[in-house]
Amino acid sequence: DVQLVESGGGSVQAGGSLRLSCAASGYPDNTKCLGWFRQPAGKGHEGVAVIYTGGGSTYYADSVKGRFTISRDNAKKMLYLHMNLLKTEDTAIYYCAADLTCELASAVVSGIWYPPPQGYWGQGTQVTVS
Repeated sequence: DVQLVESGGGSVQAGGSLRLSCAASGYPDNTKCLGWFRQPAGKGHEGVAVIYTGGGSTYYADSVKGRFTISRDNAKKMLYLHMNLLKTEDTAIYYCAADLTCELASAVVSGIWYPPPQGYWGQGTQVTVS
């Protein structure tokens, strides 16, 4: 079974930092990318960042570029999102995702959201920036 369990969310002041973690296991070996997306309360989803499983290329939404860094530890089966210089508009529930075909990358780059048709995601972790 695919398991994606996020942790590390919390409350932080604007300008601060957080590191989100995702324990990711059970996804198919041919999964093209892992990533993060978020949903602010009462608003739509937004792709945040992806990392390709082959090669490690990364892509970020314009809104987080230069502030967030996605990384993974293959040995530990962990995915991370390092968030610096947090802004109030970063407040959202953050979801970790495994996407077989990496449609998530299109959402991240274009800013147009649609649920990855062959993706899995966790329950999310709340990040609140005040």
